[in-house]
Amino acid sequence: MSEPRLLSRSVPGRGTQRGRRRIAAAAALLCAAWTLLLVVVEAVSDFPRGLLVLACGALVAAGAWEGVLRRGWGRIAGVAVAVAALAGAVYLLADEGYLTVLVLLGLGAAGWHLAARIAFRPHTDLPPAERPRRPVVVINPRSGDGRAARAGLAAAARERGIEPVELRPGDDLARIVRERIDAGADAVAVAGGDGSQAVAAAVVAEADLPYACIPAGTRNHFALDLGVDRDDVTGALDAFVDGGELLADLGEVNGRVFVNNVSLGVYAEAVQQGGYRAAKVRTLLDTVPLSLSSSGGAQDLRWMTPGGRTLHGAAVILIGNNQYRLAGAAGAGTRPTLDQGVLGITIVDPPSGQQPRRRPVRQWTVPEFSVDAPRPVPAGVDGEATLLDSPVRFRLRPGALRVRIAAHHPGASPSSVEPVGAVAALWALLRIAAGRDPRVPAA
Repeated sequence: MSEPRLLSRSVPGRGTQRGRRRIAAAAALLCAAWTLLLVVVEAVSDFPRGLLVLACGALVAAGAWEGVLRRGWGRIAGVAVAVAALAGAVYLLADEGYLTVLVLLGLGAAGWHLAARIAFRPHTDLPPAERPRRPVVVINPRSGDGRAARAGLAAAARERGIEPVELRPGDDLARIVRERIDAGADAVAVAGGDGSQAVAAAVVAEADLPYACIPAGTRNHFALDLGVDRDDVTGALDAFVDGGELLADLGEVNGRVFVNNVSLGVYAEAVQQGGYRAAKVRTLLDTVPLSLSSSGGAQDLRWMTPGGRTLHGAAVILIGNNQYRLAGAAGAGTRPTLDQGVLGITIVDPPSGQQPRRRPVRQWTVPEFSVDAPRPVPAGVDGEATLLDSPVRFRLRPGALRVRIAAHHPGASPSSVEPVGAVAALWALLRIAAGRDPRVPAA
């Protein structure tokens, strides 16, 4: 898929986003250069005491930078290290006349951290899209323990001229969506978890209508990788008000559509167990030794490497609708893009003393993939437990789904911009400052 599809929109209020990121990237680079110059000059001009300033600067810079490259507790820990190092240096060196230098160091590191985070904030200018005249939103009231109801989604939809349709117990989601399309709906949104998104997306893609993902499920992985703000349930409806459009790929396994991934092996066998929902960790731990034993289902799996070798057995085979990022903390577990037209294959090999040790984890991309087994294969399809007939055949439908995303939502995955590693991050800042495409290509 061509990159201009994601980056060519020019809409008031959104077209300035690239300019802000360029300014932020340039500011981050200037702050980094200033901080480096400051500590080096002090280290040389007041040797050997200046070496303490140099050591302090290194800790402050490293902590601030880790706070950019990591998320969650990793980000908090990085910033905490930077603050602690600066506070310790003030305590030790203020009496030596270094207070002004340390204050400037702190300001430089803070500017570096904040500006880099702004520069790496995922946001994409999407091509403009015409507002639909008869949009509907199909709401699964049971998804996310009633998240749609708590957010007042039905009322918010009516305010925007979107007809809400609530599923009742026993309703067939695919049938409901088809009925609404046959009745004249010209755009369909679905409020529910990833399983609901996959079912509806297959129908909407077949009709070639605009689609919006409303993050009303528990984890909402599809929404995250599309760039929908998972904390803004009602705001996601604005996809049919002022949203832009991107073309997303869909995966297919034995004719069934998936939006995220299909898992085979240990996890897939665990989700088949009746007690998995109530005790996930315990069920998974109980499944591991059985699945990886010589008679376990994971040992029956037969698959082919990119080089054409046929191998047997795998602890986990993950087939993604586009490739997942595993390396690095920033954006790990997400897909940089959903329009590369490839299946992302991730295989975790089981430990075994009866064969040469294979690589523990391997990743590659292909347009099609298959797994053979002598019996039906337990699988988790977008987190839903099922059994798939062998051979299990996977393929991709490139650009099959016309996804609308609200103008105020990112429109890009967390890993679409954030690079892995300090060197790659610095290079990405240079690219952003130069006005070039900073997106990270799929692995």
